[in-house]
Parts: sequence; C-alpha cells; structure tokens
Amino acid sequence: MDPKNSFKQKAKEARDKKAIYGDDIDLTKYSNPQPHIHKEIDDLSDLKSHKNLKILRKSGFSENDSRVSGSYLQYDFDTICHKNNDSGVEVLPIDVALEEYSDWIQDYWWKNIAIDTDKFTANTELNMTRGYFIRAKAGAKITYPLQSCLFISRNFGAQNVHNIVIAEEKSDIHIITGCATSAKAGLHIGVSEFYVKEGAALTFTMVHNWAENFYVRPRTVTTVAAGGKFNSNYIALEPVKSLQLFPTTILKEDATARYNSILYGHPNTIMDVGGKVILEGNGARAEVLSRAVSAGGKIIARGILDGKASGIKAHLACDGLILAESGIIHAVPELIADRPDLEMSHEASIGKIGEDQLNYLMARGMTEEEATDAIVRGFLSIDITGLRPEIAAELEKMTTLPKGY
Repeated sequence: MDPKNSFKQKAKEARDKKAIYGDDIDLTKYSNPQPHIHKEIDDLSDLKSHKNLKILRKSGFSENDSRVSGSYLQYDFDTICHKNNDSGVEVLPIDVALEEYSDWIQDYWWKNIAIDTDKFTANTELNMTRGYFIRAKAGAKITYPLQSCLFISRNFGAQNVHNIVIAEEKSDIHIITGCATSAKAGLHIGVSEFYVKEGAALTFTMVHNWAENFYVRPRTVTTVAAGGKFNSNYIALEPVKSLQLFPTTILKEDATARYNSILYGHPNTIMDVGGKVILEGNGARAEVLSRAVSAGGKIIARGILDGKASGIKAHLACDGLILAESGIIHAVPELIADRPDLEMSHEASIGKIGEDQLNYLMARGMTEEEATDAIVRGFLSIDITGLRPEIAAELEKMTTLPKGY
C-alpha cells in the first residue's frame, strides 16, 4: 500500500478515538481555512505596518531580518513568508518539503508520533493545514535564532499543522516559535516531530499567545541521539480556554534534555501541561522544571521521568503559586525505574504569597499591588537555557504579567 494511503486509513480509523485524559472537543465546530487568502510578503520589513505586528512581536516574531537565521510565518493555511539567512539552515512549508525530499523525508514522517495516538493526531493527517520543515545541516553552528509563527486570524478557524525539525549531526540551532491569534475563538492542533542527531544541540523556545476561547492541542515527540542536547522552553501567560500538551523526549546514550515551563492560569482557563522524558541510553541526563501561577484558573502540572539505563541522572521540580480562592493547581510528578544503578528525584510545592514577604516589601515603600507583582515576577523567573543576548530582552518583555491579575 502507498504510504500516504496507509496514513490516511489509520487516521480515518482513529478520528473518533477518545483523546488523552478523556478530552471531548467537538472538532466539527471548527472550520479549516481556505488556501490562498493571505498574500506572501517579499521581505520581513513589510511587517512594519502590519495590523497584527504587536501580536507577532509578543509571540517572539521580529520584523528585523538581520538578527535571525531564518523565518517562517503562517497565517491560517497560507505560508506568507519562509526564508533562510544562513546557509547552514533550511526552512520550508511542510508540503513543499514532502515533495522536494520525497526520497528520504518519509523516514521522519509519523515516525516519532503514531497517527492514531488520539483524535487530534488523526485529524491533523486528515485535515492538515500545512506546518513547517526546519533543518540544521550537519556541523552547522547557527549564529542567530531561527523564528517561526503560526497565526490564526478567523473566528472558529482550525489550524492542524504538522512540523518536522531535524538537527543533523553536530549542528547547533535555537528556534523561537510562537503561536498566536487575532481571533476570539478557535482550535489549534500542532503535531511536531523533532530529531536531534548525534552530537547536535537544539534549543526550542515556544511562546503561546492565544485568546480566552481557544482550544490548543500540541502533540510533540523528540528523539535525541547519542551525545545530543535538547532544551525546551515553554511560556504561556495569556488567557486560553483549554490547553493540553504533554511532550515526550527519548534520550539515547549520554544525551541530555532540559524542560522549562512558565504558566499563568487566568480565570476560566484549564491548563493540562507536562512532559515525559524516557532515558533509554546509559549516562543520559534530564531536568524538568515548571513554575505555575493560578489567578483563578486550573493548572495540572504533570511530569514523568522514566529511567531505563545505567548511570542516568534526572530531576523533576514543580512549584505552584495560587493568587485567588478559585485557583487550582494539581502537581503530578512521577518517577519510573526498572533498575537500581540510576539517580532520579522529584519535588513539588504549592502555596500562596507569604504575609512576611508582602510586609517586607511594603515596609520599603511598595504598595501591596507592587509588592505582589514583584513577588510573582520573581517566582516566574526561570533560567531559560540557550538564549542568546540579542533576544533575551524581548523574551523578558514576553514574561511581563498581564494587567489585572
């Protein structure tokens, strides 16, 4: 059977399958966008007068072409910009990559993630609305970060993207990707397969900038070969109706992974966020860190470390801060080990702002609001690994707390 037909058949068999944790979104309420609605731009400078530039910037996307190694910008279905500024990197719409590299890209297509994982993965195969292909070539040390953004502009629009990222042997790349919208309601499903080859390093910083009535369902799996390094930074501070993501990373011999998550749960928001690291190879290392603040929303912070080899070390930490009586934080740390010669640990803490902290700052001239703001900012501060100086200032702006928390 032709692989494409096989993929479609599996997806059709799974489209009515219950999603992870019993999620039951009615996918028929969200319409797929029509292609060729948005015009391509010739140069990133064309964005300077764009009506959604402020939203794009807040999602990590810059119109300054001189400080990035490449760019990918997708509006609904249409790719309005994709370009390379560094010979060591390649950026393409995924459908173009599937055609251009048909002789080998199937080795990566639906290999990390099963099509029939749940109804969201199945829906992505049946109703795919593009996505990106990013490749760092073997041995390339990419000086500037590569940027991408997936944008939804229509109310009750659906975006079902499939992304492939490959960091070839001994390459080093940092990708900053944002997901954003100017609409009030919609659905975003993102299937992403990452491949970090032997001795390569990939830092992936994701900024989610959705709206109050959006459902968001990323599905991501990363494979890290021997000696590879993977750093994942996730920032979600804006309102969202329901967010559910549980990326998985598989580490081979002497490979490392680090997850950093910064979450802010607004009223009427549900965030079910976590990560799983499977340490398959001897000497693998992993660290999973999260900071969660609930201002009335529900946050479930999950984390699993699964140790399967000798000499591995891994740590899982989740800290939560509740600012409102209606806020809920549920920390679910798990350790799995099937051998004695490894080291794994976890810790979790949930609390409120201490009166002594407030009084200390207020005694030095701050109002109660200013003191609370300072404490929450400090709590959300995580050492995000892999950021280069030219983007550190912009990402600091992204972690500014929303007004009215």
